[in-house]
Amino acid sequence: MNGTTSSFFGSDWLGAFLIIAVLFGGFGGFGFGGRGADYATPEYVQSVVNNQSTQTGLRDILLSSANNNYETAQLINGQTNALTQLNYANQINAIQGFNAIGAKLDQLGFQMENCCCSIKTQMLQDKYEALESKYLVAQNDLSNAA
Repeated sequence: MNGTTSSFFGSDWLGAFLIIAVLFGGFGGFGFGGRGADYATPEYVQSVVNNQSTQTGLRDILLSSANNNYETAQLINGQTNALTQLNYANQINAIQGFNAIGAKLDQLGFQMENCCCSIKTQMLQDKYEALESKYLVAQNDLSNAA
C-alpha cells in the first residue's frame, strides 16, 4: 500500500452510505429495487385530497350537530327556568290572594259581630225607651189620679 488506509470498497463515504441505506430500508426509497419506487400519481393525490375534504366535511357536520344539540339543550333549559319562575310567581300570587281573602273574611266577621252587637244594643235601647215611655205614662196617670 502506498501509506493510505483503505476501507470498505476503497472509500470511507461509500461504506457510510451503504450502512445508512441498510438501516433506513435499503435502496427502495431511492428507486433502486427493494420495495420499488413509491410515486404519488395525480390520481392518488386527488384521492387523498378528496378523502381529506370528505373527512373535514363530516367533522364539520358532526361539530355543527353537536353545537345545535347544545344550543337546543340550552334553549330548553332556559324555557324550563322561565316556566319554573312563572310557576313560582303564580303560586306566590295565589297564596297572596288566599291571604287577602282570609283577611277580608276576618274583617267581615268583625263587621258582622259589630253589626249584631249594634242591633242588639239598638233593640235594647228601643225596649228601654218603650218601657220608659210606659213608665212615664203610668206615672202621669198616677199623678192625675192623685
